[in-house]
Amino acid sequence: MSRIKTIGILTSGGDSPGMNAAIRAVTRAAIANGFRVMAIYRGYEGLINDEIREFRTEDVSGIIGRGGTILRTARSKEFMTPEGRKKAYEVMCKREIDALVVIGGNGSLTGARLFAQEYDVPCIGLPGTIDNDLNGTDLTIGYDTTLNTIMECVDKIRDTATSHERIFFVEVMGRDAGFLAQNSAIAAGAEAAIIPEDSTGADQLEQFIGRGIRKSKSSSIVIVSESPKCGAMYYAERVKKEYPEFDVRVSILGHLQRGGSPSAGDRILASRLGVGAVQALIDGQRNVMVGIRNDEIVYVPFSSAVKSDKAIKQDLIDAMNILST
Repeated sequence: MSRIKTIGILTSGGDSPGMNAAIRAVTRAAIANGFRVMAIYRGYEGLINDEIREFRTEDVSGIIGRGGTILRTARSKEFMTPEGRKKAYEVMCKREIDALVVIGGNGSLTGARLFAQEYDVPCIGLPGTIDNDLNGTDLTIGYDTTLNTIMECVDKIRDTATSHERIFFVEVMGRDAGFLAQNSAIAAGAEAAIIPEDSTGADQLEQFIGRGIRKSKSSSIVIVSESPKCGAMYYAERVKKEYPEFDVRVSILGHLQRGGSPSAGDRILASRLGVGAVQALIDGQRNVMVGIRNDEIVYVPFSSAVKSDKAIKQDLIDAMNILST
């Protein structure tokens, strides 16, 4: 492809706090380096439907502290088909967009990887997901804010759990990744975290009951990663049947975890990664995710970033078990 003159930017998939800070950083870094910026609304769906307008510096003024994404977001089934990606490419050609910056999670970067394979379009990904489940980066945009939101909610739930001597199962987001559950449990002083990465084969509920509540505790908080089969409701029902002496309640935090003004950490992370995305294009990088490892900006191939099973460090699990006794 000829020299890049115009960069398109979109947010896709689930929103996360800090996306606006990333949009701001990409826009301003691009303009500072002589590029035009085309803002694409509603993710890949908006690219297919030509919901695009040029962004200037003033378009991103005052957005660094706002949650959500000013570009809106959507999940596009059409883009996951060859016909949909062909439409998207035709719109890019019509709009003279030479490169694409995609802010999103696993599904969004998978879409970018497919698109880059089929068409000669440099794509740069930014890890925008509260789940922190992308490989090659220590942190993802939105994770820190969400972790703090969960911690604040659990602090409030503990007040009533203690007053009524109850066990509370608090369900948090994360899909197949337990980073939010594990780390929010440590931060909030919870008695247990039930996560999908537990590979011991042991019954996590039995471990919790045996370790804590049976011994000395009149109330407990258990953080549970969301799951259609084994979420907070599943474990609460088990306690009611197997340990009827305990008073049990469930709190599913749901989408409030995605909202709110991004933390300082997420604003800084998103800003650094946004600048890094533009620098990646200047350096001739393509089809990579910009991440952060050991506080240094890194470029991670899409194929590596979206592979499954980013590991939770065993020392976190060990610390949780020690501190909950």
